[in-house]
Amino acid sequence: MTLFLGLGIAGIVLLVLSLIFDGVLEGLFGGVLDGLFDGLLSLPVIAGFLSMLGFGGAIVLGATGAGTVVATAAGVLAGLVAAWLTWKFSRALMRDQTSVTPRSDDLVGTSGSVVTAIPADGYGEVLLQLAGQPVKLAAKSATPVPRGTEIWVESALSSTSVAVRPVEH
Repeated sequence: MTLFLGLGIAGIVLLVLSLIFDGVLEGLFGGVLDGLFDGLLSLPVIAGFLSMLGFGGAIVLGATGAGTVVATAAGVLAGLVAAWLTWKFSRALMRDQTSVTPRSDDLVGTSGSVVTAIPADGYGEVLLQLAGQPVKLAAKSATPVPRGTEIWVESALSSTSVAVRPVEH
């Protein structure tokens, strides 16, 4: 029983270490194993196997009174199921890609409105939409632009300012 509980606890410790050192086993051999096991030798998979081997074996040994061989077989079966599930879930999470982070250059060509009047060759403020979110930026224009005017972004001067021109209707 002590051996099984020790394996279960070691698996949990390995799982905690995998949060810190993820990808270490895959990188140990200098990329030789890249794609060979497709993540089957990752720390979370090994930790899932080890902990379920230990705890599954301890449960079978304590609950049924069966021998060590039966408890080990049940623990190995539970460990294989846990390892497979961990592998499948990690692959699903790795495929979950997010969209590209918007940049200030993505604002060029968008329209918005002036919220603080822009003086000639000075700065005011405009409200724009970036990736569906309202963004308030400093704006510069060659001509004065009053508050409420619809504008068009000509260029991104920095990450917080743009050059604009009024939209002509």
